[in-house]
Amino acid sequence: MMILRLPTLADEKVLRLADSELELDGSNFLLDGFQESEADFQEYLDRVHSSLVGENLLPGRVPSTFLVAVVDGEIVGRTSIRHELNEWLTNFGGHIGYAVRPGFRRRGYATEILSQSLVIASNLGIANILMTSNDDNVASIRIIEKHGGVLENKVDQDGVLLRRYWINNS
Repeated sequence: MMILRLPTLADEKVLRLADSELELDGSNFLLDGFQESEADFQEYLDRVHSSLVGENLLPGRVPSTFLVAVVDGEIVGRTSIRHELNEWLTNFGGHIGYAVRPGFRRRGYATEILSQSLVIASNLGIANILMTSNDDNVASIRIIEKHGGVLENKVDQDGVLLRRYWINNS
């Protein structure tokens, strides 16, 4: 059974590892201003908490909920649920971004992460969810469409074609 929970200081080693793993895919695991060279991981966790409550946000950021996905004590993925959209998120990022560590893919974890993220978003009062996916990410497209995602359009983001989907979450 998967649970989504806030990251803790005890997760630091595996979270840094997960960030390195996803960097090879051109993505990231940790968000909200994390820098690999950052010595004090507690400062990063403090920013995650500040983002959750909408305080002391970094420029260009919106309140968001960052959670790790845990299965049998192992961190397999993460989600970031943006409570509102700014211009960049409206065009390219969407309300929910999720990732699964490469060694845990193709096990249904992304589907479960999105399912649970939609429940959390609903509890936050977000009735219409914008999600984006690279046009060539067949797995992500399938997951979004499985959750009711309706393609609105495709947009170019610095030479990468993104699909923009809306999910009715009411």
